[in-house]
Amino acid sequence: MGIRGLMSYVEDHSSQFFIDLKLRDTKIIIDGYALFHRLYFDSNVDLRHGGDYDSFTDITHRFFESLSACKIHPYVVLDGGCDISDKKLLTLKDRAREKIQVAYSLSLGGRGNLLPLLIREVFIQVLNKLHIDFVQCFSEADRDIMTLANHWNCPVLTMDSDFCIFDLKAGFCSLNGFQWKNLAVFKDTFHYYIPARCFSVDKFCSHFNNMNKALLPVFAVLCGNDYINLPVLETIFSRMSFSSGTSSTKGRKHQRILGLLNWLSHFDAPSEALDNVVKYLKMNDREAVRDLLWASLEEYQPSPVKLQDFFQLGAYVSPCATNLGLPEWIQLALAKGQLSPFVCDALSLRRTILYTQVENMQCPSAHVVSLSIRKVIYGLLQNSSPNLNNVSRSTGSKQPVAFSEIERIDKNIATVVTHAAKLPEEYRELGRLNVSIEGQAKLYHVQALLMGMVVGQLQKMISEPDHEESPMDGAKLFCDQFLKVKENKLQRKLDFDTAHVFCQWQCCLQMGFYLNQLLLTPLPEPNITWLYSGTLVHGLSQELSASSSTENLLRVCPGAKQLYSQLFHGLKSAVPSERLFQREKSKARRKKPKKTNTNLTKHRVGTRSLLGHVSNRFGLLSVEDLDDQESKLE
Repeated sequence: MGIRGLMSYVEDHSSQFFIDLKLRDTKIIIDGYALFHRLYFDSNVDLRHGGDYDSFTDITHRFFESLSACKIHPYVVLDGGCDISDKKLLTLKDRAREKIQVAYSLSLGGRGNLLPLLIREVFIQVLNKLHIDFVQCFSEADRDIMTLANHWNCPVLTMDSDFCIFDLKAGFCSLNGFQWKNLAVFKDTFHYYIPARCFSVDKFCSHFNNMNKALLPVFAVLCGNDYINLPVLETIFSRMSFSSGTSSTKGRKHQRILGLLNWLSHFDAPSEALDNVVKYLKMNDREAVRDLLWASLEEYQPSPVKLQDFFQLGAYVSPCATNLGLPEWIQLALAKGQLSPFVCDALSLRRTILYTQVENMQCPSAHVVSLSIRKVIYGLLQNSSPNLNNVSRSTGSKQPVAFSEIERIDKNIATVVTHAAKLPEEYRELGRLNVSIEGQAKLYHVQALLMGMVVGQLQKMISEPDHEESPMDGAKLFCDQFLKVKENKLQRKLDFDTAHVFCQWQCCLQMGFYLNQLLLTPLPEPNITWLYSGTLVHGLSQELSASSSTENLLRVCPGAKQLYSQLFHGLKSAVPSERLFQREKSKARRKKPKKTNTNLTKHRVGTRSLLGHVSNRFGLLSVEDLDDQESKLE
């Protein structure tokens, strides 16, 4: 949610509304969505090449290490799927359009903030690895966070302005003032603490004529949030005397906030305030608008979901999910992050949103390539959800259920109807779930991806000394060599075709993840941190398409060469393409290689092969695992 302009307003007046804290030895409830946004965008991580997940993982590790040093116990709460009432649909569509414009700007070298596609999956993998307590809510998490924080009487860490409205016993700490990189020490002790600023709703209300805190939700609804944006509210504001005195957008927003709060402070209760709001409307509009505004106030009431039961007992029950008829195992899997919000939206709304990456806007959406995987996911959901089964029966036909997908068409969004795949009766046999994937990846794209995985594996060995494998000879020199490739790539112009291919690959990997999760993870998930580094694979792709050969790039580390060879042969077994591998052999003999036109041909593979390809071929295997595979291939 969020009230437009409110966070910047309160932070511009932080001395009036915030108090200084020295955080140590406490629980803290963390808005997970706000945290991974802040960590990624404030860490100077590349935004144009599909994600440097290793850099993001490093900064996330350091954040939680700082909390641990101060004995702060974090509980991370993540948003789930969209609100089933669809109150927020227009806002979500607007944001999807904005992301397309940001992606287009970034592709041309402009500015903007756009998260890479798999950032949420990476974040959850890091939380699991560090044993950080977390939960994924069924839908919006704000009310659940507020209710848990008040139950435990501990602060919230967020950047969401709605937490200025909630009556939090211990307040909320703004991520802007949370100095986790600059730990301090209590005088005459060795105890670290994090300097922080905590918003005080009492100070805020006292600043506005000791306004009743119960009026804050009325302010939020009237000011406009993600759930309500009635044109009639503009009519109301136009008849209220809020002097502007400024021409800037920020200034006008702040002036409206100031004027509305001062106006509301003259009322004793929400009902009195709403009565005075609707009197500016025509008589026949008043009752309907008043009912809508009153209903919107519920968004700021405590949640019926008891997250403390999940953290303490492992139990999660969402009344909303229960009313939809979702079985307990699905609810618990969603809460544990073992199923994605994508699956939640498909189950509850029969609608999903496919977010745009920094891709070639002249081509169809990169998500088109993973359509067949999504159809299988929808087919499985149709068979597992009473809600979707009822929809199928109510149509009176045996046709698969239709799902709506919101995706990019050119530089705008459109809703495309997609039907679930017709699955065999024994659909639990993964080998019988066939998908068809078509892409335009050239040989050097595949080589760059595989070499990026090799680099990731070696970096993992070097950065995790307790790993069961010892670093290979020459691994440090090898990784340093490729670090220079990453650094050089930051200065290069984006190759649209290459960017699009790697976006397509991430789309397939994402849906492969979701399908594997839906099938209760029969295959181990690859560690995305070491699987893909956007700046690296883009740089490698450019070098390999120009003059370099894989042999030259791998020669400093024999173990890396062996690892690459094993991955390449593993790919060959999953994607038969005679011409593709002939090109690999012939390229080394050319002194001046020409740009190849070889494409990965359209192919059909069973789901077991597809996910095996993603998890075991594209995943990070130990050298022993790869040796076993090589012996089988031989």
